[in-house]
Amino acid sequence: MKDQFGREVNYLRLSITDNCNLRCIYCMPKDFENNNENNNLTIDEYFETVKIFSKLGIKKVRITGGEPLVRKGINELVKKIHTIPEIEEIAITTNGIFLEKYLDEFIENGVTALNISMDSINEENFEKITRGGNLIKVVNSLKKAKENKIKIKLNSVIIKGKNDHEIINLIKFALENKIDIRFIELMPIGCARYLKGMKSEEIIKLLEDDLNIKLEYEKNNLENKNEKRTGPAEYSKILGTDTRLGFISPLSSCFCDTCNRIRVTSDGKIKQCLYYRANIDLKEIFRNSKLNEDEIIKIVENEIYRKNRKHDFNNYEIKKEDREERIMSSIGG
Repeated sequence: MKDQFGREVNYLRLSITDNCNLRCIYCMPKDFENNNENNNLTIDEYFETVKIFSKLGIKKVRITGGEPLVRKGINELVKKIHTIPEIEEIAITTNGIFLEKYLDEFIENGVTALNISMDSINEENFEKITRGGNLIKVVNSLKKAKENKIKIKLNSVIIKGKNDHEIINLIKFALENKIDIRFIELMPIGCARYLKGMKSEEIIKLLEDDLNIKLEYEKNNLENKNEKRTGPAEYSKILGTDTRLGFISPLSSCFCDTCNRIRVTSDGKIKQCLYYRANIDLKEIFRNSKLNEDEIIKIVENEIYRKNRKHDFNNYEIKKEDREERIMSSIGG
């Protein structure tokens, strides 16, 4: 369906937990203890949520968290979603630590795409940034998924003084494994407000100005910097390879005009945008109202229609009355 600004909203990002086995420095405080698991929707309620959204034009579902693979019942949920005729694609965003354990069942139950978070390919630095992550497990899972023809993208958040020296090696890793990599600008949410991220144009300038990369850049002839978007990333294709470089730039190059997504947090809040607070509580509706399915669909339809025109991250410290205050893992980035 279309929102009030004529954007086709066909993509649901569904968070199924705000818990995580890691404590990435830009996502969750080091000593954060999650005691909210009982506040989340049940697997059946997530399934009901997807069914409702599918009746309103949602065709793609991305399961997120937190770390979705720590949620008990994720296989059951994926299997249920796969039975909904309107859903054409099921994707999962994960840190990859537990991926190998679930991969066979994901493939069997219709998962076709994985976004894997990888902010470093140095084992020691990876452990520091994630506060406990095991890079080898992630790489092994990634390679197994690729062998099984699952579409894979790497997500990397570049932070000055933490991993900005690894940009080149991250790209080389993507090239060697013939997978896409996207550099995502740090969003000033939660603990990320105290870090300094690199903007997309800074990364591009670094690639162009570095002598070795410039030679590689010219040799491979990066083209199509303004390839038509089907999501928030702007891609550059490297000729002669199967790898694309993507840049997700919510701050320096707002993509709100083409935003096609709606979010539901693990506790059932519908979020029109990462920036804004949620208004509709599906958990409350499911458990404490006597509304029938058609009435719930109408509420959801109205919320999608009212989707905000754009975020206001560039005024984040000023406009406190509207902004989201929870940490990123709690809102299902």
